[in-house]
Amino acid sequence: MANFLFVLRDNNVEKATRCFQFAKIAHSKGHKVNLFLIDSGVDWAMKNSDGGQKTDTGDSVSDYLPYLIENEVPVGVCTPCAKNRKLDEAQFYSNMVLDGGPHLIDMAAEAKVFNF
Repeated sequence: MANFLFVLRDNNVEKATRCFQFAKIAHSKGHKVNLFLIDSGVDWAMKNSDGGQKTDTGDSVSDYLPYLIENEVPVGVCTPCAKNRKLDEAQFYSNMVLDGGPHLIDMAAEAKVFNF
């Protein structure tokens, strides 16, 4: 099976929905999946983020993110991006942890990378 890395750099609901949708699809097909949130994408790590907002196609983050959480698909959250936004790791979803650029680069070196 393939190794995929999905990088989300925006808190835009359409980009986040597609990122989480494709990560769910890849994982459910048995592929190795990692996600990494950078820039304003780190907002999606917070449990109080509004995942119910619908996209133009009628789906939402809430249609896909619960699967990723329940299946413990690992999500790295850019440490400086989160800290500069004063986000508290204690408020992150259970599968999300603060992480750094060196690990992102290591993962990217071994994966097919999708950027959102």
